[in-house]
Amino acid sequence: MYAVIETGGKQLRVEEGQTIFVEKLEVEAGAEVVMDKVVVVSNGAIKVGTPYVSGAKVTCKVEKQGKAKKITIFKYKSKKGSTRRKQGHRQPYTKLVVEKIEA
Repeated sequence: MYAVIETGGKQLRVEEGQTIFVEKLEVEAGAEVVMDKVVVVSNGAIKVGTPYVSGAKVTCKVEKQGKAKKITIFKYKSKKGSTRRKQGHRQPYTKLVVEKIEA
């Protein structure tokens, strides 16, 4: 059984017991999160929502909050001596474990 959920502007295919990384959610570690924006559910037969499947939800447990590895952004214009810019970024995330899919 799997489901496609929508969170953080992205769609993810999830199964029970799977660990996923999503955009940061404002909950503390150990809490439960219920995702009700379920786009597709499959348990033998596929149900597709318009835009979401009514009555379907995915229950997840928050494992931890964190930040991804640092990426470096370096912008410059060639042949121009002073137009260089170096910048770094670490994207915050929430690590979830999918516990139950209800359809």
